Amino acid sequence: MYVTIFLWLRKHSQTDILGLSFKAIKGKVHFLGYIFLLIGMSALLGRVYRTFRNLQVQPCRTMMHYPIDDAANGLNEDQIQFRETMFNFCQKELAPHASEIDKENEFTKGKDFWLKLGEMGLLGITADPDFGGMGMGYFDHCIAMEEMSRVSGAIALSYGAHSNLCVNQINRNGNTEQKNKYLPKLCSGEYWGALAMSEPGSGSDVVSMRTTAIEDGDHYVLNGSKFWITNGPDADVLVVYAKTDPKNPKPQHGITAFLIEKGMPGFSTGPKLDKLGMRGSNTCELIFDNCRVPKENILGDLNKGVYVLMSGLDLERLVLAAGPVGIMQSACDVAWSYAHERKQFSTPIGKFQLIQGKMADMYTTLNSCRAYLYNVGRACDKGHVSPKDCAGVILHCAEKSTQMGLDAIQILGGNGYINDYPTGRFLRDAKLYEIGAGTSEVRRMIIGRALNDEYLNV
Repeated sequence: MYVTIFLWLRKHSQTDILGLSFKAIKGKVHFLGYIFLLIGMSALLGRVYRTFRNLQVQPCRTMMHYPIDDAANGLNEDQIQFRETMFNFCQKELAPHASEIDKENEFTKGKDFWLKLGEMGLLGITADPDFGGMGMGYFDHCIAMEEMSRVSGAIALSYGAHSNLCVNQINRNGNTEQKNKYLPKLCSGEYWGALAMSEPGSGSDVVSMRTTAIEDGDHYVLNGSKFWITNGPDADVLVVYAKTDPKNPKPQHGITAFLIEKGMPGFSTGPKLDKLGMRGSNTCELIFDNCRVPKENILGDLNKGVYVLMSGLDLERLVLAAGPVGIMQSACDVAWSYAHERKQFSTPIGKFQLIQGKMADMYTTLNSCRAYLYNVGRACDKGHVSPKDCAGVILHCAEKSTQMGLDAIQILGGNGYINDYPTGRFLRDAKLYEIGAGTSEVRRMIIGRALNDEYLNV
């Protein structure tokens, strides 16, 4: 427009318009024309710059979060408010650090964050209020785990290991003295908790563990090691399984659970592991070299550690299944937002049918996984704990979460493959849930055996 005005002024600077001669003011008219030309060129350059800028790598719009329809999910008002509280807390306290945690494999403000979780009652969410807990249900625990995983899968994994694998086990199996000694500090965030079961040669085949605990007066002496222990480098209290009757012909009958404290003589930790994903959720080897543990630190009954283990294993799988659901939600948050910002052929890619099809698949997958999770969670709160469904829900959610990480990367294209965007982190974090807390293969075996037993017992 401005260029057109400039050309018109040049054309008519020698003519009379309405009886007025422009010749006398030719210089002024030319000057005015050049002003319009400069304005026009400035506007044109501005459009070129904005177009170029839109083609550059942009930071992820982390404030774009697709709303969850909790009316369809059957949540009551208290549960909806609890999710909102968790969402706001995690977005404020955790989201600004999520990328750095992954990059550095360290959460430098982890202790402060842990204490804040304790102040909110989240670390002892299912623990007895008499010992510092909140006395809430496993369904609520799933919501907390889901929303934290939506921001950082790694820190949520550490939270799950603390609140469920450690705190919940002590709450379910500890005696009054043990609960009074450990739960208040674990629930407040003063202590970090962990569970140690796996060994370098004993993962899925846990009863083949080689760590031993030999009676010696008022103590048991532990020797051996544990591996891949989440929270291992940071934990102040750990639930550790060892063989107290290694010659028992039924190895599952000779295992005992112990409460180990940081600083016990003979107990040390190896270097922090450099993992593919879940970076910042610190993991290491535990080493027991004539570690003396008082007898009063036996959790549950002597030689009955498998019962302690199995009493919480199904609930562990349930709560941890909320992790991949949260990761799936974050993948949708990022990918769908990007699909409506990124343009190709002058059109947001979210308007192309192939991308719409992928988003539709992500939407239905996410909601089917969430529905399964919530149904199993409600059943567990009512006392109906189904091993095949607790295994089934983490199996289904874990594998779908890995696939959804790939889908998010595909929607972002080249940007999905670089670490400026979080989609690579989603994929790397999601993969852990196909391995930890029992591999996908073990979960299928549990489901298959349960189905066979049902038919055989008809």
